[in-house]
Amino acid sequence: MNAPWDAGRVAFTIDRSQSTPITAQITTTLRCAILDGRLRPGMRLPSWLDLAAQLGVARGTVKAAYEALADELLVFSAGAAGTRVAERGPSRPVEVKPVDIPRPLQDLERGFSLRPLPFQMGVPAQDAFPAKIWARLRTRACRANAMAPHGISDPRGEPALRAQIAANLAITRGICCHPDQIILTSGYKNGLCLTLLALGVQGRRAWVEDPGYPVTRSALEIAGLTPVPVAVDMKGLRVDHGVRAAPDAAVAIVTPGQQAPTGVTLSPERRGALLAWATREDAWVVEDDYLSELQLGGRAAPALAADDPAGRVIHIGTFSKTISPTLGLGFVVAPLALAARFGQVAGYLNPAPNVTTQLALADFLGDGHFLRHLRHMKELYRQRRDDLHARIDPAIAVDSFAGLTVIAHLPKGSDDVALARRAPELGIAPCPLSVWHARPSEAQPGLVLCVTNLRKPALDKACDALAALVKEPGAAAVRAQVAA
Repeated sequence: MNAPWDAGRVAFTIDRSQSTPITAQITTTLRCAILDGRLRPGMRLPSWLDLAAQLGVARGTVKAAYEALADELLVFSAGAAGTRVAERGPSRPVEVKPVDIPRPLQDLERGFSLRPLPFQMGVPAQDAFPAKIWARLRTRACRANAMAPHGISDPRGEPALRAQIAANLAITRGICCHPDQIILTSGYKNGLCLTLLALGVQGRRAWVEDPGYPVTRSALEIAGLTPVPVAVDMKGLRVDHGVRAAPDAAVAIVTPGQQAPTGVTLSPERRGALLAWATREDAWVVEDDYLSELQLGGRAAPALAADDPAGRVIHIGTFSKTISPTLGLGFVVAPLALAARFGQVAGYLNPAPNVTTQLALADFLGDGHFLRHLRHMKELYRQRRDDLHARIDPAIAVDSFAGLTVIAHLPKGSDDVALARRAPELGIAPCPLSVWHARPSEAQPGLVLCVTNLRKPALDKACDALAALVKEPGAAAVRAQVAA
């Protein structure tokens, strides 16, 4: 334990031209010497003053390096006996095995934190985000939050934002609710998780639209429910089909304002039938209001929750499509009878995220920026949809312009999943239509094209790439041949 210091065992190189601090350079040199055995346990290191003089640095610089090594339990202070190398357990060879952990949503998303491409779904117009206004409000919110008393935040979300959302919903979606019925979430998926936890419906069946959002189907299975596909036609969900298939379902998850991916609106008759079923069977309807007021063909239909006197509808909204997914904020409007239960689940398991962003968004809504932004976005998206309609290759069978998307059907037997995987190589990112169906192999193949990021300078190139993709020899493989 009294091995002397041998300066020849450690070769210090101090490079003041590097961006790496000198303290870090000294720490790294000593760490490597300790770990590879050149500095043995018990060996005394030079004093701060001696090593500082040797290296031509300040004594405090050496002291900081020693303290960093002590934090890593590589050295220890022995008082008058100086700083010594610590004992370490016997080193064991570490077998490094290759790890291949599949990333989540790999069948639905081309990747994460990537630059959005033309036709990509789920991403609003990047060039129209009110960056200057948001930066100013965000800075103000950071300052206010830093100076505020730091107690426990309301797990349902900041009262100011919940009050603004309640006021906004009354104007834009026709929903009259108390702010305490609103629970802030990080988006739709988090809102669905909160809802399923609060309802406690594990082991039950749930209606899902067919075609419908594939994430919802998988989320229900993960949560322990059995999804029951219910057909969608030009009037929306076929409630009669759902009643025949699963009259005892605990919940129905619908997109009544603008059905995804078809864009149809649930008819008044179907709305009434759906609410009557929920009341009769003591079931719940989860309204995924994913596009909110972004109806391009006139005024958006009122939310289903606005026509719900029995309190059977749970409304899930998000700011991902109307503002930006980078906000990471959404909300759930719980029926009055369930508001306390939702608040309890939020408090124990699912608290609201990011107070600073909440405060900034409260000002964004309260100062009127949100409604002005929506008006601008509707005009912009309408123009981009019309531009695509005028420019798309006539040989591509486009039969519907649904909300913010265009559905382009492909010849029967085409592999739209393979086409979608190939598309980013051409600079575009359409979504395969078949994955929205409960039985993809039996569905009509196609591509879902989003118009939000289809800027005019990129329109011709994107449309040419789409035409080349669809016509590419061998790209649209026939499933029957693959299966054979």
